[in-house]
Amino acid sequence: MALSVPAIMKTTAARLSALYLLLFALCAVLLVFYMTSLSARMLTAQTQETINDEVLGLARAYQRGGLPILVRVVEQRSRQPGANLYLIADANGQILTGNVQSLEPGVLENEGWTSSPFSYQRFGEGELERLRNLPAEQGTTTPPDQNDTQAQGEKGHNAIALVLRLPNQMIMLVGRDLGEPERLRAVIRRALTLALGMMGVGGLLIWFFVGRAALKRIDSVSEASRRIMGGDLSGRLPVTGAGDEFDRLSENLNSMLARIATLNEGLKQVSDNIAHDLKTPLTRLRNRAEATLSGKHKSIDYRQALESTIAESDQLIKTFNAILMISRLEAGYSSENTNRVDLAAAVRDVVELYEPVAEEADVSLEAATDGAFIVNGNRELIGQALSNIVDNAIKYSTDSTSKPAVRVTLGRVGGEIRLSVTDNGQGIPDDADRARVTERFVRLEKSRSQPGSGLGLSLAKAVMIFHNGRLDLLPGNPGLSVVMSFPAREDH
Repeated sequence: MALSVPAIMKTTAARLSALYLLLFALCAVLLVFYMTSLSARMLTAQTQETINDEVLGLARAYQRGGLPILVRVVEQRSRQPGANLYLIADANGQILTGNVQSLEPGVLENEGWTSSPFSYQRFGEGELERLRNLPAEQGTTTPPDQNDTQAQGEKGHNAIALVLRLPNQMIMLVGRDLGEPERLRAVIRRALTLALGMMGVGGLLIWFFVGRAALKRIDSVSEASRRIMGGDLSGRLPVTGAGDEFDRLSENLNSMLARIATLNEGLKQVSDNIAHDLKTPLTRLRNRAEATLSGKHKSIDYRQALESTIAESDQLIKTFNAILMISRLEAGYSSENTNRVDLAAAVRDVVELYEPVAEEADVSLEAATDGAFIVNGNRELIGQALSNIVDNAIKYSTDSTSKPAVRVTLGRVGGEIRLSVTDNGQGIPDDADRARVTERFVRLEKSRSQPGSGLGLSLAKAVMIFHNGRLDLLPGNPGLSVVMSFPAREDH
């Protein structure tokens, strides 16, 4: 989806990019001026040091032979290639010798270092320039006067110099051309400016392509969000596989959407289960009450009808409570507290509770719980889930071809604590049936003759989800083994 420039600038990414670009440009400009001025100061200091060395050499020559030797040394050094500026003038500033033809006015008036760079022309540069500018037919010229020379000096090179007064009031100037520092400054400035321009263009290109890709991904996320808000909970946010922040955000939101879809499906299942599976006992209650009221009965008949109605109503209340508990546990909204639970003690309590039931059904019930096995959980929920599993094992082991037996074992496997309830009944040979039997109100055909609502294993599975564990149904060869796997508690 194409965006206009004002619309793009309303995005956070574009604003941050513009701010970073502005800060980068400001820092780069300051860096250009700092580097050029620093390099100029360094070269100027080096130039002054060179001039001081030249002055010391000329001072020694003057001490050896006076003005004649000084003039000879100045003339000799003036003719060397790449020589410094040398000038000897009289007390009035008239140039007597050296390689300087003209100076900016006022340079020779003050002794010491010149306060600022001055203009000058080397000897012969003014005449050569004048001859180049004359018409071809004009063959002779008149020498320029001092004023013309000074005027030409204003258009020459720039230099710094040290001006000294000799004992005979003559003036000596030793200087150095600033062309090299100025050229270096210009080169550095051009290089830094070019680098700034290239980095700026590169930054704009990177912002254009990278920012545009980010905006496209945000648009795709927004489009997917609109579809989801429209009611399509099967939709998911796009994941490119790059592993960046957008992918991590999309993965987390997709997990949240999957969780929401699971909760909605659970709510739908609860509604369907209540509508279908609870309709039969409610109908049975109504028919019993109607049959009791339809004829003349004794008081004891009415009493029995009311007692059976109360018993069936209690069973319905238990069923509703189990459904609500399963929904809360699966949704993670349960207010049950968790703390340190010894599974071995919980197993002993449940086995002790069901020993009379097992004896009455002629089922051998035993437990193997050597040592303490500590987990983080809720003792009441774990006890209720284990009770449901043990109750099922006792009921469905009675069809065993041998002596019915139920064994409860507790052990550690890797980082898990596994609580297993194994019977030697016929079990559930089909894998699909073992996966389906943990759903609400699911009862296999062979279990229809046994009392129950089909919520025992569903509640046990919900309890394990609440404890970040899992419930596995494994073939016992013979029978069935129901395994509750808890993450082991880490005590530091």
